[in-house]
Amino acid sequence: MKFDVITIFPEIIDDYKKIGIIARAISKKLISIRPHDLRAVARDPHKTVDDRPYGGGFGMVLKPDIMQRMLKKFHAAGRQRIILLSPRGKVFKQADAKRLAKYDRLVFVCGRYEGFDERTHAMVDEEFSIGDYVLMGGELPALVMIETISRFIPGVVGKAGSIISESFADASEHGHRALLEYPQYTRPEVLKVGRRKLRVPKVLLSGDHAKIKQWRDAQALKLTKKLRPDIL
Repeated sequence: MKFDVITIFPEIIDDYKKIGIIARAISKKLISIRPHDLRAVARDPHKTVDDRPYGGGFGMVLKPDIMQRMLKKFHAAGRQRIILLSPRGKVFKQADAKRLAKYDRLVFVCGRYEGFDERTHAMVDEEFSIGDYVLMGGELPALVMIETISRFIPGVVGKAGSIISESFADASEHGHRALLEYPQYTRPEVLKVGRRKLRVPKVLLSGDHAKIKQWRDAQALKLTKKLRPDIL
């Protein structure tokens, strides 16, 4: 899978590539992540990529001709999707990640300043947001999407089963409701927090896998009802 990120801050993307599971996936050639500096296609001496908005207003707007020039090399590149990161895009979900993982290439277009010229929206295939809040640019949303999508690419995550059991896993495919993940515990068995002694639930120490599964299912439902009833 190829991930391409159009940005005026390519160093954000380059730094992200160096750590953890993503770095290992790149070294194994399971994925590639390549930033493209939007200023590289600007033709004036100052490498200008933005201009003042028509009609007045605060801030600067990314120029559509610059974006068109950058995107031209991607439009005829096979099985791919060009994705605009925008507050008005649909909110990115786990199901979107699974669908997008089936493409050969994803191109992320990151905004800055006051955003995009309206005509840029006609140049892309989809628009996504990662939530109802305002960020300084599209780089972090692009990286969030890349990390989520990469987990569906075979070999990136060590055990495929861990993806199935995680929060927000595709409920329809695995025959259960969309639930948060059940609580996890590890050593020590007893942990003192203030005056309290917090213990690992006895069922997890029992070795009875049927009872453990029953407990985990019940806890996942309980947590979801309490913390995220909206996803039920």
